[in-house]
Amino acid sequence: MTGISETLKDLHDGERDLEQDLLAAADRHRADHGFHHVAVDVARWSHEHTRRLAEAGRDHGLDLSGPAAHPASGALASLRDRAAEALGRRTEPGGPTLLRDLRGLHLAAARNSLYWEMLAQAAQAARDEQLLELTSSCHPQTLRQMRWTNTMLKELSPQLLLAAR
Repeated sequence: MTGISETLKDLHDGERDLEQDLLAAADRHRADHGFHHVAVDVARWSHEHTRRLAEAGRDHGLDLSGPAAHPASGALASLRDRAAEALGRRTEPGGPTLLRDLRGLHLAAARNSLYWEMLAQAAQAARDEQLLELTSSCHPQTLRQMRWTNTMLKELSPQLLLAAR
């Protein structure tokens, strides 16, 4: 597997995970309409990125249509929530959970951003116009996902962390 193929696969898995994590967080915090609706909207970007990466993967001999190579953290979070509920330790949505979700979402988007940047640099060096177009159209949306989570963390951290005292 070439470096580009490996990066496409890792980024595909990362975008799929981010989509699932965004949707799981949106579901956990559905009472917070502002968070819920934006999380669902930006999850659509990751869904579209996943689809476009699968198309690009075909040009590099990859089949990215199957399940993720590793368990998705969104699925793990859902299992963890169900297990906690069954054991009587239900994690209530709210301040600490919202901050934990935002932190995880931000780190996942940052990881994807790094992969997009690596892919863009490789596409430029290889003069691969299709891959360069893909990175040029998708990476800015990932950067916007990062800015959104960062803004939410900045806005919510003071009140939620001080309320926990």
